[in-house]
Order: sequence, then C-alpha cells, then structure tokens
Amino acid sequence: MAQAVTAPAEPIHPQTRIGHIHLTVTDLERSLAFYRDLLGFEETMRYKDSAVFLSAGGYHHHLALNTWAGPDASPPPPGHTGLYHFAILYPSRRELARAVKALRQADYPLQSTSDHGVSESVYLADPDGNGVELSVDRPPETWSRDSQGNIQASRGKVDLDELLAELEERA
Repeated sequence: MAQAVTAPAEPIHPQTRIGHIHLTVTDLERSLAFYRDLLGFEETMRYKDSAVFLSAGGYHHHLALNTWAGPDASPPPPGHTGLYHFAILYPSRRELARAVKALRQADYPLQSTSDHGVSESVYLADPDGNGVELSVDRPPETWSRDSQGNIQASRGKVDLDELLAELEERA
C-alpha cells in the first residue's frame, strides 16, 4: 500500500536540475546511430560492451544507454506506468531546427509536435520505443500567466516548415 506523501518543509532549490537519463536498450550500436550520429550527442565513455555514456558540451553524461536486460528485452506495453518521454532542451530555436532537419534528412519518423506557449516541442520515439521530446523554451517573460501569476500553457501545433526557416534566415 502506498504511503501518503507530505509536502516538504521547504521547496527544492530553484537551481536544481535533473542530471541525466539512463535508458535500457536492446542494441547499443543502433542506439548510438540515433543519439550520437543523428542527434549529435558525444560519446564520453563506455562500460565494456554493455553501456555507453553520451553528453553535450563535455559534461560527464546526459544520457546513458545499457543493454543489461539483454537483446530480447521488450518495452513496457501501452497502458502501463513508466517513462512516457524525456526531453532534450535545445538552447535556441535554430538548434531545434537543426535537429529536425537532420531527422527529416534521415527519413526518421516524427510522431507529433506541440506549441505549448512556453515552449515548442517535436515528439518521436527512439529505436527502442522510448519517447523523446526535442524542445526549446520561449523566454520566460513571454509566458502567459493568469491573475495569480500561474503559467498558462497552451497546446497548438508547431509549423515545421516555419521552424526550419530559422536555418535559412541566419545562413
């Protein structure tokens, strides 16, 4: 039986960040072709032939991939708890456009897009079916808020052609 969760005495520090994602995959080389070769993460270290660690900008790792469950591991079936998706937050709209362009050039399937008002996102699944969100935040001063100051997110579509125009405007 689950225990009731009580509110912490103090909020978590506002500069706290989620450090890294560790994913179980069935084929390291196939996953590296996606995360390293297609999305551009850099390989920082390996653990024998069963795990690899990837990063952006020289961090020890943002993403870890392992095959410890074996090559026949299956993803959780729909309708079960577990990872829905994780987000890769790009520093600019241009960098998000670069990622989308690489995916399109590789004919990699995209699932959907969403303009949340506070951010723009492109959704897809990695080769093992893990949900991946490629996202860019809008400046916080442009976020819509209600009269109490609460963020008011929205849900629309991202125009991918307009997003990709970011690459032409600054070329």
